[in-house]
Amino acid sequence: MALSAEEKRRFLRALEEDEEFRLAVAGLLGLDEILKELRRLREDFTTFVKAEEERWKENEKRWEENWKRWEENNKRWEENWKRWEENERRWEENNRRWEENWKRWEENERRWREWFETWKKFLEENERRWQENEKRWQENWRRWEENEKRWEEQFKFNNWLRSALLEIRDALGGGFEYFAARVVERLLRERGVECSVRVNVTLPVDGFKEVDLFCPQPLVVGEVSVAVRSVEEAEGLLEQLRRSVEAAERFVGSRTYLKVIAVEFAPKDAAEHLRKRAEEEGIYLISGREY
Repeated sequence: MALSAEEKRRFLRALEEDEEFRLAVAGLLGLDEILKELRRLREDFTTFVKAEEERWKENEKRWEENWKRWEENNKRWEENWKRWEENERRWEENNRRWEENWKRWEENERRWREWFETWKKFLEENERRWQENEKRWQENWRRWEENEKRWEEQFKFNNWLRSALLEIRDALGGGFEYFAARVVERLLRERGVECSVRVNVTLPVDGFKEVDLFCPQPLVVGEVSVAVRSVEEAEGLLEQLRRSVEAAERFVGSRTYLKVIAVEFAPKDAAEHLRKRAEEEGIYLISGREY
């Protein structure tokens, strides 16, 4: 049965305005299950929306945390970038210094090479000079050996000549020095010492030092004067003996065994002064005539 247009309008108005009628119609049409399903879907959707809202809130919280982390990381990256820029600047500075140092090393190496070449030439020149000097030293040594042979021959001749002259002077009774030498020899012989006392001996000490009486073993040193006229001259003779003793000890390398002063003529005051000083200094005094 078809509805008129008026009935359709009334029916639709009743559906819109009367809920109970609308539900009854829906039940007749089997829509109540659909409505229940829609309600469940709506409830599920509402639950889903709430869950999504919770997830969005959770995600938003996580995004905020991540954003903070990103900001912190960004800050760190900025700091690191500054550090990298600073390191880059330092590397550039260090690189510049290394380049300067490298130039200095090259310059130093050049100087060392020049110095080495100079030193090498210097050593070669010195080596050549040393070889020349070695030849000269060998030549000089050969000459010294020749001269030494000549000096030995001359020394032997001088000894022979001196011995001959001494024998001649002893045979002729050669003066107060020889008298004093014989007195000292007899004195030593009485002490059990054999010693040939030589007269007017020249010692090679501080140039040359002449000693009036000399025996090397045991060491005997003496000074002889023909005349001592005053105490001052006596002191001068004593000082001369001291210098002779010092020179003889340096020449022989041993201490003096006997010191001797021999005076042929002296006034009484000078002779007395000599006796006193000889006793004080352990000197054997040979005195001649006093006046």
